[in-house]
Amino acid sequence: MNDAVLYDVRPDGIAILTINRPESRNCLSLDVRQGLFAAWARFDADPAARIAILTGAGPKAFCAGGDLKEMVETGLKVPPRDMFPVPYETLKLSKPTIAAVNGVAFAGGWMIAQGCDLCVASTSASFAITEVKVGRGSPWAAPLIHMIPQRIMMEIILTGKPISAQRAYEIGLVNRLAEPEALMDVALALAQEVLEGAPLSVQAGRESVMLATEMGRSAALDAAWAAHEVAYNSQDAQEGPRAFSEKRKPVWRGE
Repeated sequence: MNDAVLYDVRPDGIAILTINRPESRNCLSLDVRQGLFAAWARFDADPAARIAILTGAGPKAFCAGGDLKEMVETGLKVPPRDMFPVPYETLKLSKPTIAAVNGVAFAGGWMIAQGCDLCVASTSASFAITEVKVGRGSPWAAPLIHMIPQRIMMEIILTGKPISAQRAYEIGLVNRLAEPEALMDVALALAQEVLEGAPLSVQAGRESVMLATEMGRSAALDAAWAAHEVAYNSQDAQEGPRAFSEKRKPVWRGE
C-alpha cells in the first residue's frame, strides 16, 4: 500500500479507509486507485476487520472524481472496466461497507460512495454526477436505479448539477446525516449497530439485498433462501433465541 490511502483497524473490528490526498480533493489519481484496490483487498482478507468505513481526508472533499489532468495526459477514451475500485463492480467484498462522505462526492466520488452498502453524509457534503459537464460518461451509475426514483436519477445525470446532503438523504441515497464535526462518530455508531448482529446473518442479509437487485422476484427468493442456509444452521442461530429467553446479550461466534 501507498500513503494515498490510509488503512486502520480499531479494536472493535471497524476498519477505516481514508483517501489521503486532500490537496487534490482526493481525486481518483493513479496512486489513489492503487491504494484503494490494495486497502479493499486488505480489508476483505483481514480477520480482525468486520466492517469498513470509507472516507476522505480534509473537510472539503470525500472524492472529487477522476483525475482530469491524467485523462488529458493519457488521452483516455473509454476507461477500462477494471480501472476504478468499486465494490460489486471491480471488487468482490464479503463484509459490509459504509461511505462517510465529508465533502464533495462528484463523478467518481459519487461512484465509490454508491458502491458502499451504506452511506453517512456530513450536512456540508454535496453529490453530483458531473460527467455531462466535461464530455465524459457515467455508465457506472446504472445501478442507481435501485436506490432512487427514475425521474430524479434522470435529472441528476442529465443536468450534472450537485444536490445537497439533505436532498441526497430525502431521495434515499444517504442513510444518515451528521454535522461535519460528528460525521465519523455517526458512521462509527452505524457500524457498531451492524456489528451487534450475528455475523453470518449480516453476511447473508447483505448478499440477499444485492441478489434482489440483480434478478426477478422468484429467482431472488430462491437465491436468498440458499444464501441464508449457513446462518440458519449455525451455532449463532441457536445462541440468539437462547440469549433472548435468558434475557442476556448474545455472544456471537460467527459459526
